[in-house]
Amino acid sequence: MRKPKPEFKGKFQPRDKFAGKPKRNKPAFQKPLDPDAQKAAPAPVVEETPADLPTFAELGLKDSIVKAIVEMGYECPTPIQARAIPVLLEGGDLIGQAQTGTGKTAAFALPIIQRVDPSTNDTQALILAPTRELAVQVAGGIWDLAKHTGIRVVPVYGGQPIDRQFRALKSGAHVVVGTPGRVLDHIRRGSLNLSTVKFCVLDEADEMMALGFAEDMEAILAQLPDERQLAFFSATMPPKIAALTKTYLKNPKHVSIESKRRTVETTNQTYYEVPKGKKLEALGRVLDMESPGPTIVFCRTRQETNDLSDNLRLRGYNAEALHGDMSQQERDRVMRRFRDGAADLLVATDVAARGLDIETVTHVINYDIPFDVEAYIHRIGRTGRAGRTGDAITLIEGKQRRQLEAIERVTGAKIKPARIPTAADIAARRRDQFKDTLREAIAAGQFEAHLATVDDLAEDFDPAQIAAAALHLLWQNQHSTPAAAEELDADFEQPEMGMTRIFIGLGRQDGLRPGDIVGAIVNEAGIASKAIGVIDVLDRTAFVEVPLAEGERVVQALRNTKLRNKKVKVQLARPPAE
Repeated sequence: MRKPKPEFKGKFQPRDKFAGKPKRNKPAFQKPLDPDAQKAAPAPVVEETPADLPTFAELGLKDSIVKAIVEMGYECPTPIQARAIPVLLEGGDLIGQAQTGTGKTAAFALPIIQRVDPSTNDTQALILAPTRELAVQVAGGIWDLAKHTGIRVVPVYGGQPIDRQFRALKSGAHVVVGTPGRVLDHIRRGSLNLSTVKFCVLDEADEMMALGFAEDMEAILAQLPDERQLAFFSATMPPKIAALTKTYLKNPKHVSIESKRRTVETTNQTYYEVPKGKKLEALGRVLDMESPGPTIVFCRTRQETNDLSDNLRLRGYNAEALHGDMSQQERDRVMRRFRDGAADLLVATDVAARGLDIETVTHVINYDIPFDVEAYIHRIGRTGRAGRTGDAITLIEGKQRRQLEAIERVTGAKIKPARIPTAADIAARRRDQFKDTLREAIAAGQFEAHLATVDDLAEDFDPAQIAAAALHLLWQNQHSTPAAAEELDADFEQPEMGMTRIFIGLGRQDGLRPGDIVGAIVNEAGIASKAIGVIDVLDRTAFVEVPLAEGERVVQALRNTKLRNKKVKVQLARPPAE
């Protein structure tokens, strides 16, 4: 049975546990500026692909660790993991030089988990990180990877009550992850004893140096026992870090991962920043807006691939999953359906999609930002083939923006930001597609059978009215329009600071105009027009932003009046999910 977590009560929010921290980035790999450091630590460039890499089991990890990795759905190590893990398992010191997003966290976390003895309460591993966010994320990643081992992990950082950390450390912390300032504080208070530490990692060492932690780092390193293992992970190797490695590391192995700078000329690259918990809804809106042809949606794990394809099918999309856990017969069936057009969305992992060569793919969507730049290049290379242009779309949450910037720097390509389509955008897009369909029908002469009906109706109605009524019936038949606030609210747009968003159950098809909303609020609620914020009038509904303090009063005022001579449903829009 899994042991209870330590006293630390902040909820771990690990991003990709294997792919490093999506925070601060540095430029692509630079050789050490110190000539002696460069001689002592040659930096071979590694460019393995997943097909060339060993499995996690082949790296010599214990069965309990491999079990956790398999349960998380990961299929193979990244290049930095494949190179660093054997060195660290053998007990040697290491300098790991790789960009953010290459999987550095698991490169040191897995050897730590293997070498820690859970039968004692001693602190056996220390990880230093430049920020509290990274400390919590790394701790969460280690906790998940060590779930079958009984290892206890405690993050310590500023901004959290220190007494809570006292209790967690006192109860026994095998692995401590913290910022240099707070770790040093615990050492001085006597709540953290480093005499039993066998393994120490400096994660994002260059960032800690840049943030002014140089003295703290040296003070902590000086407290470590003589017999210990050290690993420095850093995107760059400035002179101060090179000097630190020469002082504290013993005959370190130097592993460097560099991605080739490449661009994909025939592919348009964009990204959408998505509120937390809204990625599935955002994907649906992007698909509705783009109306793509054959599309590959990339996920990180097998489980996520299955879950996403199931959710997309429930929403009416023809989606199929493709991952490494499928039999060859299942893979062949899925690929046949995708090539024949029976499925227009292929939801795949990186390994499963390697080698796919389908010239008709119009879009690649990164539902999860990939581990590293090579994976990104491989993914978007599935579109824009055989002289065609393609579109590559990436969905990110706020903290992953820097990860995306690292990809831009290495590839030399600009990934353009795009606004998540609103309900109004999608409705306008559908109307344009509807008009295009009508133009094609008119050009093809596919309407003669109905001319007699039009002639009969023309005796009583204007031809324009007849055409509009026919189109209205056809549109209603093809597009069902939800009217509930819970389905149409908060179209991914946050109100401005100090404002709240109000839902109105009336829209453009009812003749509602922004002026009607402004007039009703000014006259009935007594609020100046200049205090009213953004107004979105959609087909059947509308939204208006008003000062937060006036929200309830405006709702009551609008409920007591009429808009376009109608009593309408008015309520505060549900805020986006946290």
